[in-house]
Amino acid sequence: MPNNVRIGNRWVGSNKPAYIVAEIGINHNGRLDFSLEMINQAKRAGCNAVKFQKRNPVRCVPSREKQRKLETPWGYICYLDYRKKMEFGLKEYRKIDSYCKKIGMTWFASCWDEDSVNFITQFNVPCLKVPSACITDFKLLKQFHKTGLPIILSTGMSRLDQIENAVQKLNTSNLIILHSTSIYPCPVEKLNLKAIHTLKQKFDCPIGYSGHEVGLPTTIAAVVLGACVIERHLTLDRSMWGSDQAASIEPVGFVRLVKYIRTVEQALGDGEKKIDQQELVAMKKLRKIGFSV
Repeated sequence: MPNNVRIGNRWVGSNKPAYIVAEIGINHNGRLDFSLEMINQAKRAGCNAVKFQKRNPVRCVPSREKQRKLETPWGYICYLDYRKKMEFGLKEYRKIDSYCKKIGMTWFASCWDEDSVNFITQFNVPCLKVPSACITDFKLLKQFHKTGLPIILSTGMSRLDQIENAVQKLNTSNLIILHSTSIYPCPVEKLNLKAIHTLKQKFDCPIGYSGHEVGLPTTIAAVVLGACVIERHLTLDRSMWGSDQAASIEPVGFVRLVKYIRTVEQALGDGEKKIDQQELVAMKKLRKIGFSV
């Protein structure tokens, strides 16, 4: 049986309720008030945690992309300047940390570089996440490993051998792997949910799912297939500006998602085929041969 992993006061893994993460990511568009409202909505929906993204734009943005111009809420600016405007610093994260503590919400972040790992760990977060884009950055993976924290590894844009190489750099006794397809939004035929089974067979650690599709049914299917962590992007409004908004779920949708997941978990049962006590009435009424419990 795969190792279970403890995130804060919750065990994650086999025979445990799915750990549901609302990814705020960069959907706040650089506004702290949007972030705090999304934290509040995630709490209201019954999510277990919210997740942000932290990066040093100068180090993380590829050289070929830095001067590329794009239309943004701040005007027609280069990509590097856009990334800087989207990034929260110490002041904002102190407020995020304080607010999460106030309402009892767990938070953590994807860290895109070594500076960001050091920055986020100062808040005593219960875990860290390796984004799909960084799965081949072995120097960064070493930095994640050195923290001693539980690590969530996202696997979009990755072959199985690349995932294996990344896992070797991390501690499998404290690791959660998420199946993901890095298309925003992702067509349903590209989701490849059966890869959840592939990862479960290959790795001795909890396997989850990070979805970027439109809608809820396929995420519910991931739970049925055994995903023990579910991560979906949260937005206040899918029509807002931003690259991740269209692949995100609005607050009302997140309420439904959590409700559906908990309902499906109840319905899955323990897998043992037996006669339920409440079936006895029907059995006595309908069965003529082989009447026995």
